[in-house]
Amino acid sequence: MKFKADEIASVIQKEIEQFESSVDVREVGRVIEVGDGIAQVYGLSGVMSGEMLEFPNNVIGLAFNLEETSVGVIILGDYLKIQEGDEVRATGKLLQTPVGDAVLGRVLDPLGNPLDGKGPIPTSERRFVESPAPGVSDRQPVREALQTGIKAIDAMTPIGRGQRELIIGDRKTGKTQIGVDAIINQKGKDVKCFYVAIGQKDSTVAGVIETLRKHGAMDYTTVVVAGASSPAPLQYIAPYAGTAMAEYFMYKGQHALIVYDDLSKQAVAYRQLSLLMRRPPGREAYPGDVFYCHSRLLERSAKLSDDLGGGSLTSLPIVETQEGEVSAYIPTNVISITDGQIYLQPDLFFRGQRPAMNVGISVSRVGGSAQIPAMKQVAGGLRLDLAAFRELEAFAQLGSDLDAATQQRLERGYRMNQLLIQGVCEPLDAIDQVLVIYAGTKGFLDVVPVNRVREWERDFLQWFHHEYQPLWDEIKALPGKMSDEISAKVDMALNDFNESYFGDVSK
Repeated sequence: MKFKADEIASVIQKEIEQFESSVDVREVGRVIEVGDGIAQVYGLSGVMSGEMLEFPNNVIGLAFNLEETSVGVIILGDYLKIQEGDEVRATGKLLQTPVGDAVLGRVLDPLGNPLDGKGPIPTSERRFVESPAPGVSDRQPVREALQTGIKAIDAMTPIGRGQRELIIGDRKTGKTQIGVDAIINQKGKDVKCFYVAIGQKDSTVAGVIETLRKHGAMDYTTVVVAGASSPAPLQYIAPYAGTAMAEYFMYKGQHALIVYDDLSKQAVAYRQLSLLMRRPPGREAYPGDVFYCHSRLLERSAKLSDDLGGGSLTSLPIVETQEGEVSAYIPTNVISITDGQIYLQPDLFFRGQRPAMNVGISVSRVGGSAQIPAMKQVAGGLRLDLAAFRELEAFAQLGSDLDAATQQRLERGYRMNQLLIQGVCEPLDAIDQVLVIYAGTKGFLDVVPVNRVREWERDFLQWFHHEYQPLWDEIKALPGKMSDEISAKVDMALNDFNESYFGDVSK
């Protein structure tokens, strides 16, 4: 029986290929120390920074410190399952998380594991948790408005698609609520939303999820949770994982909004990891690279150029202050990275001015270019008027006699303050906001008692939609500012309403 040489060669070649593919040639190390969410591993000389490592019991680690004789690893899971001497395998892969439409409506941990009991995420698409931010030439200026539905913000500190607007203030001043309201207001606007809870109580996060579900916002929202009970490594990577999920839509030419609640907790988690790794502490015991920790995160938010599809990622980072100390290390770091901040003041909050936005410190560096033209027109002087009112109010408390003009400005200021108060989960359409702010700045509220301004606002909007819906549609369709003709029609509508309402108001 004769054999052909080429047949024998092909069989041998196939066997060799199969043999090589079945041999695991990955580097293997040993745990020499473990505790507090980190491990020191010996023997992984070729490992990359940020590479995933496999521990026993399906625990994943991340190469964090590359030292001469060992590798410092942060453990993304239960470090109590790991013991000294355990085998550690390099994977040759950087950390990834699942992305795509399948993550919408889900509650996940930073690794993409479901926390909502709805089964695994049905997607094969993944993105690197850490990825480079778009370059200067890949971006375009922020010009398109992202409406939060909150009058005070949309009128005075407008947010554009691709912007980074910091929400800063003491605890329990309504920071989370602004983010939640902004997410609820994206309903029907084709904006995918992501809420990243870092170091929050599980009960608080459950309340946020229930609020989003109640208002139909979970259909287009993903919640990434690394709660207070989660290990510090998970709290550290949670914002990056949430950003990777949101970036998927940005690079697809779509629009996304992400709320980081909050980055001061991430900074604390990073400080913990760094100190455990024996990195030198700096100001307030934070490592020197904590600025880079936040800058490389927030720089990933952008409005992409038209060549890249024109998608956008808007971020609302939240930072908690202690006793209003805005000049602390982490607040000043994040303020310098972002495009503006909304500062929530405790005394305004407890006085009932909610959202408790301090118009003096709050600013949007994108400015009116991120507003619809009609809002820019009617709210142009609102910030200065309110700032002047605050000064007059402080002066009036001295008990001095005031002239008629000053008294009139004070009375209008009281009404504008009432007009900017808004209930939770009650976002207003941009045109409704334009109408009520126009009414306030043009003096149509001067006849309304201060304690009934919000009631007047509610009744006026209901009446306007019933009686003047064509005019509302006309304003909505306007490409530019409100013309003199439109303004005259709105004036007539306001006069009509006040005439019918005045008898009731005077009671």
